[in-house]
Amino acid sequence: QLQASGGGLVQAGGSLRLSCVVSENIFSSHHMFWYRQPPGKQREQVAVISSIGIKNYAGSVKGRFTVSRDSAKNTAYLQMNSLKGEDTGVYFCAAIPVRSGPSYWGPGTQVTVSS
Repeated sequence: QLQASGGGLVQAGGSLRLSCVVSENIFSSHHMFWYRQPPGKQREQVAVISSIGIKNYAGSVKGRFTVSRDSAKNTAYLQMNSLKGEDTGVYFCAAIPVRSGPSYWGPGTQVTVSS
């Protein structure tokens, strides 16, 4: 029901855009979260965009990452600019319900930033 894509290998200072395609019956009723798990570390929240477009970011990515959502495509995006080595990790998208109901997680996509 969720499929993330767009990861890869990029040099420090470069950009990547992650996409998360969501099933149509889920997208409008869920907030969209991006998490990442750096090597050997715990999963951490990177960004969130609410069902009505309110955005929030982790301090470490604020000003460099931009989260968005396109209801016509049932897709959430994470635009990552000025990438740093510490941005390396597996990135996950998640759909968390506005009200009650199940949450959905997609398989991760690897982002590797080389210095």
